[in-house]
Amino acid sequence: MDTYRLHYFPESGNSYKLALMLTLCGQTFESIWTDFGARVTWTPEWRSTINPMGEIPVLEVNGRKLTQTAPILLQLAAQYEKFGATNDAETYELLRWLFWDNQKMSGGMATYRFLRTFTPKSDPAVLAWHLARVKDYLGILEQHLGATTFVACERLTIADISMCAYLSYPMDETGIDLTASYPNITAWLDRLMKMPGWKLPYELLPGKRLQRWSA
Repeated sequence: MDTYRLHYFPESGNSYKLALMLTLCGQTFESIWTDFGARVTWTPEWRSTINPMGEIPVLEVNGRKLTQTAPILLQLAAQYEKFGATNDAETYELLRWLFWDNQKMSGGMATYRFLRTFTPKSDPAVLAWHLARVKDYLGILEQHLGATTFVACERLTIADISMCAYLSYPMDETGIDLTASYPNITAWLDRLMKMPGWKLPYELLPGKRLQRWSA
């Protein structure tokens, strides 16, 4: 049986993606909290021993360190035969939305939330620029979910697990009231949370939190 160790910090949506995927696949993992706020991931020692890319999360599988959430999700889906594609058409759709999420939705939400909530004295103009981009991405996802139950296929896949991550944190962190403006996204998130074994980020990712600079 494989053993898993997850290097993470609680506010990391990408860490949440892997923790949630492992949980839904019935796997346990050892939690390795990382002091991201102290820039541990910037240190030469951390980069030489944990991840030369300088990023969180890192998933150790039987001692082998894996990085980048999308390929890890794909590997876990194939290994456990859960939440993956079953044919070429599904593979295309799953990859299409998985890559879009990494570049746009997750990337945009992560940056805006971090600058808004966990960074002191962020430039209001920079925040406004990032928020406009996030609202554009949310609009795309809102329209898409008006015509489908899940993101990539007519069932839960790793595209949903990836896409929901940064949208699952509390509104006082994200600064965006999804229920007020995005009913299709809200309904989709409600469907996900009713899945057996589903847990929210801070249920799966314990440990010291980053200092907050915005309510």
